[in-house]
Amino acid sequence: MLGRDLTAALAREDAAVVAADRAALDIADPARVREAFAVHRPAVVVNCAAWTAVDDAESQEEAALRVNGTGPAVLAASCREYGSVLLHVSSDYVFAGDAVLPYAEDAPTAPRSAYGRTKLAGERAVLATLPDTGHVVRTAWLYGAGGANFVRTMIKLEGAKDTLDVVDDQRGQPTWTVDLAAQLVRLGRAALDGTAPAGVYHGTNGGSTTWYGLAREVFRLLGADPDRVRPTSSAAFARPAPRPACSVLAHDRFAAAGIEPLRDWRTAIGEAFPALLAAERPLSAGAR
Repeated sequence: MLGRDLTAALAREDAAVVAADRAALDIADPARVREAFAVHRPAVVVNCAAWTAVDDAESQEEAALRVNGTGPAVLAASCREYGSVLLHVSSDYVFAGDAVLPYAEDAPTAPRSAYGRTKLAGERAVLATLPDTGHVVRTAWLYGAGGANFVRTMIKLEGAKDTLDVVDDQRGQPTWTVDLAAQLVRLGRAALDGTAPAGVYHGTNGGSTTWYGLAREVFRLLGADPDRVRPTSSAAFARPAPRPACSVLAHDRFAAAGIEPLRDWRTAIGEAFPALLAAERPLSAGAR
């Protein structure tokens, strides 16, 4: 989902892009990664690959670690060899998720899930291997037209359910992949220019809400009654992996690098909605 929007954003700028999916490049295979670097010699590498099945990671942590930890380490090693800048996409799950204030980029990490532990392993590998050219970009609550996500699920369920019970005790930042892709392009260019130092950045849309609040906004944008969405607690939807109660991220390092942080989430989803609706309900969207 993010990779597609990033590829599209770079294409609009006439950048030379090699977009390798999992079949084309196993990022945890050092030989294949070295071969790809030798052929393409990239100036900037953006790692959008990840094991994102949060619950499955609880029982398959070794497999998740191969993608989320070993893969970034392998990419970082080749970036060091070829002098490439690495932008590595990470997650809010590296934090405990019990914040009162937004997490700063240098806030202590304390993952509570296997997924969070594997993502933190990837961060540490990138920062240790590339202290001068490694950029970690944490994000959260991604949605877009190019893949399955909460917003598209709500669009689907609005047409199928009279009412929906949605969790209201988890707070975060819905983030449009188109906005994050554009921010990654800006960061990559600034990194090459030397104006964006290596280290951790937070790439989420501004403001915050709960899943319940996000679902109500989706219903509003659909022209449906938001009161059909009813609040419930995380306990009603018990899952193998604990979810962060509050993992709102601060954006100070982008601002310090002269890069405007991402806009408010409500503004973003309003602009994103026609494409999301067309992706989930192509016939009804066409009728509108």
